[in-house]
Amino acid sequence: MSMITIAVLLFGALAGGFVSGLAGFGTALMALGIWLYVVTPDVAVQLVLICSIIAQTWTMPSIWRSIDFKLVLPFLVGGLAGVPIGTWFVAYADPRHFKLAVGILLLIFPTALYLQRRPMTVTFGGKAADTGIGFAGGVLGGLAGLSGPIPILWASVRGIGKDERRGLFQTFNWTILTAALVAQGASGLIKRETLWLALVVFPATIGGAWLGTRAYRVLSDGNFRDVVLGLLFLSGVTLVWSSLGQLF
Repeated sequence: MSMITIAVLLFGALAGGFVSGLAGFGTALMALGIWLYVVTPDVAVQLVLICSIIAQTWTMPSIWRSIDFKLVLPFLVGGLAGVPIGTWFVAYADPRHFKLAVGILLLIFPTALYLQRRPMTVTFGGKAADTGIGFAGGVLGGLAGLSGPIPILWASVRGIGKDERRGLFQTFNWTILTAALVAQGASGLIKRETLWLALVVFPATIGGAWLGTRAYRVLSDGNFRDVVLGLLFLSGVTLVWSSLGQLF
């Protein structure tokens, strides 16, 4: 492995860890495009999965008190129910079409929410709606590794505060990604190369997560909202661009 390859891997891990520490999600958004320059797509996706869990596990103690388990539980129940269904769909559906649809959604709704400067507090559906949103996130997580966007958008519409929102993001994503990693490991899909690379980038992942957590502490509720919407919009651009490239 060349020094350039190691440098690229470490830079991607640092960037992904920072965003994860800042917002509770987004490792794939920052790291995947960087790592694809030096490793194959399957290894890059598995590495994102492992590093996401590492970063979120490392920062979990710092946001533990902000986790409202009564709020999070319906999302988790729906999400865990959706993961195996999404995994099953992999054999019958083209994840590229789902990525394109989610990408378009992430171009429209974050923009609309950003322009709507007055905070929204939609209460429609209660816990049942939260469970349904979690289920949709779980299905997309099992199908295409996109567990976060739908619940994150829903939390913004719900008008949930900064700390509770962060607790929801991180708890949901950590749970769904861990379930996906366990499922892949049980299926023998995790490559030895991926485990070795995860050890190489471990320090950069932890360092980035630490820096991101410190940055999170200085953000106001409005600043955090704008950061989250900006990351979602950027994710939408990435998904649409990559999906159209694969389709055509």
